[in-house]
Amino acid sequence: MVANEFRMTIDSRSVNESFSRAVVAAFAAQLDPTVEEINDIKTAVSEAVTNCIVHGYKNSLGKIYITVKIYENNSVVISIRDKGCGISDIKKAREPLFTTLGGDRAGLGFSVMESFMDKLTVRSRLGEGVRILMTKHLK
Repeated sequence: MVANEFRMTIDSRSVNESFSRAVVAAFAAQLDPTVEEINDIKTAVSEAVTNCIVHGYKNSLGKIYITVKIYENNSVVISIRDKGCGISDIKKAREPLFTTLGGDRAGLGFSVMESFMDKLTVRSRLGEGVRILMTKHLK
């Protein structure tokens, strides 16, 4: 059962990445997580929001929708969604080192999210965007 939740919408500007990770971490703090758990959440949120900015909207401005739900079983479920270009092959995009941009991008975003969270689900439709759902069970 959901004990508490919040929603926010931010512009897909890189300056909003650190803000979003701080807000989500502050909200999750009500469960009294360890420093490691809160850092895991911050890192995963940072990666997800950055993916929306860099890949979802590329060189345009759009909205990023963040919902965080805290459950009575001490778990946090974070949904980060954009209405950008979408992902044509989610399986390929989740492979470590895969990137569509090249350059200084390492292609580790989904791998990082997956390693810091207990569950990661990625849904997408071309031209409609991406929704990343991340779950963290706190001790």
